[in-house]
Amino acid sequence: MNNWLNQSAYAISEAIHQRRLTCVELMTFSLDHINEHNPAFNAIVSLQEPDVLLAEAHQCDLEIGQGKSRGWLHGIPQAIKDLAATKGIASTRGSPLFASNIPTQDALMVKRMRQAGALLIGKTNTPEFGLGSQTYNPVFGATANAWDPTRTSGGSSGGAAVALALRMLCVADGSDMGGSLRNPAGWNHVYGLRPTQGLVPKWPAADAFFSQLGTEGPMARHAIDLAHLLAIQSGADPRAPLSVKQAPQQFIALFNANNQRPNSMAGLRIGWLGDLNGYLNTEPGVLAGCKQALNRFEALGASIVEPRLSFDPEALWTAWIRIRSALVSLELEPLFDDEVSRLKLKPEAQWEVEHAKRLSASQLMQASAVRTSFYQSWLSYFDHVDVLALPSAQVHPYALDRAWVGSINGKAMDSYHRWMETVIYATMAGSPALSVPAAFWDPVRELVLNEPIDAGALPIGIQMVAAPHQDAQLLRLAHAYEKANEDFMHARPPILRRS
Repeated sequence: MNNWLNQSAYAISEAIHQRRLTCVELMTFSLDHINEHNPAFNAIVSLQEPDVLLAEAHQCDLEIGQGKSRGWLHGIPQAIKDLAATKGIASTRGSPLFASNIPTQDALMVKRMRQAGALLIGKTNTPEFGLGSQTYNPVFGATANAWDPTRTSGGSSGGAAVALALRMLCVADGSDMGGSLRNPAGWNHVYGLRPTQGLVPKWPAADAFFSQLGTEGPMARHAIDLAHLLAIQSGADPRAPLSVKQAPQQFIALFNANNQRPNSMAGLRIGWLGDLNGYLNTEPGVLAGCKQALNRFEALGASIVEPRLSFDPEALWTAWIRIRSALVSLELEPLFDDEVSRLKLKPEAQWEVEHAKRLSASQLMQASAVRTSFYQSWLSYFDHVDVLALPSAQVHPYALDRAWVGSINGKAMDSYHRWMETVIYATMAGSPALSVPAAFWDPVRELVLNEPIDAGALPIGIQMVAAPHQDAQLLRLAHAYEKANEDFMHARPPILRRS
């Protein structure tokens, strides 16, 4: 593997702008690396023709030679999650119903990334319509975990997380409704940041007022790259009436201002929610792995407390199911109602629509009221702590040929996503949430490890959740954690350690 591919996007961008690395060289290194490893992991799909991509890279080199820069991503290869529309590149949403869909315009986030200089080389794989935390679909197949190709990558941003972990990409986009940025990040040992709701506006969108659960956001191996990509993705847009009016450049300015500060978390108060007093079922090693990360935070000066549970998690789950199904059915119901296309929807998609069709308007409003009550309880936590912490998943990466987790410790899961209940709290509150690498799990010896000393070690992630609009706090946290744990944070998957 060429050493440039192991660098941060920030370092690569600097090298391109200082003419120490050409865009053609970077594209060549990237395509060669993808051709070597992607067949075994299936992270990047719809890969574009090499000659076309090299010509685009050459044009970027000409512009740099003329003193022109498109932006921070100038000449850097990017693959967009296959839920977002990409002009001229197949956008399948993992569904055979859209296998031949070639958009004529970019989605807003994609447009912003292109304008910042990104060269789109293809898409990253996702489950059908982004449903479920297992990245597989009938169009492209399954995406394997970067640390163990017999296991799932998670989802729905599984392709993005694996492409990052395997150094096929230096930074990536994703999206998150039910942990889709956080779960695959945790399972592939990278960062995944779900921004404050509305910070990264979505367009086009069938609904711009009620849809307040899903959001796009950045993934990266380096905190500085999270800050730069979030700055590109964020910013209010008049077509998204609930988008947040914050200056995107604040994330870069804040990060750079803190770049030289000591790696201290003195005074930071972390509220460890764990398994919500036993409410959440977790596999052995998950909580212990998260506590390894909490120990690292304590070593940097943070204090750990365990707040009292202040909301009814079962009532919130019921509200979540109702709101989620209603939102998901907006896109899926027309496909479900057509007898021919319904046969091409996976069972989980059909389940969502069937559930939504049984909902009444009164039930939906009651669910919103439960969410509102929860939000007030959630805010009260931040009177006493700065961030909250939970596992990014309740289980370890499971077999690649398994659709979803049916039970945990003998307790049956009553839906295809119940086993990911730990992620809904940040989503329902609209809070920013960052998945941080926590530890590794040895499934043979059933031990939590601080480093991946065994080839079969599986990453464990922890969610750090801040109050709404406190995304910058999570970026500072990520930076300090990374600087204090460089070897751990930048450990490479086994396939790269052998190459």
